[in-house]
Amino acid sequence: MQQRHAQPPFLAKLIFASRWLQLPLYLGLIVAQIVYVYHFLIELWHLVGGAANHTLDETGIMLIVLALIDVVMISNLLIMVTIGGYETFVSRMHLENHPDQPEWLDHVNASVLKVKLAMAIIGISSIHLLKTFINAQQYDEKTLIAQASIHVIFLLSALAIAYCDKLINGSHPGHGH
Repeated sequence: MQQRHAQPPFLAKLIFASRWLQLPLYLGLIVAQIVYVYHFLIELWHLVGGAANHTLDETGIMLIVLALIDVVMISNLLIMVTIGGYETFVSRMHLENHPDQPEWLDHVNASVLKVKLAMAIIGISSIHLLKTFINAQQYDEKTLIAQASIHVIFLLSALAIAYCDKLINGSHPGHGH
């Protein structure tokens, strides 16, 4: 005998449908991605122009290259949040057979996304800290200490998130340690 499932009440359907309210947020992140591509192209133009005109020294080149890397890392963060968040919280993208499907999307969930985001933020913070130390003479001691402290806090936060994730996933059968 086939058991018939009762239709969820209107309130349950409304609550479930409310996940689509996040769609404009993810579309906004795509617009932010476009802004970062524009910013990247401007920085790249400065690098090429400065190198061609011999107006950039090695430090100047290094700082622009770090700025380019920073833009790419933030752009990667935007992609992770947009694709991973949409897939996790709004709707499946059904990309299983798509040749360009990112590898990490196969096993994305809210927990994995948190750890990946924490690692991306640490990478971005590392680039900012390196840029600050290269130009350390332009900053006062308080600023240098504050930026280094914030970076350490990011590191500790990421370790705490990863540890909590390991505790939560390690306590369920089939996840192992």
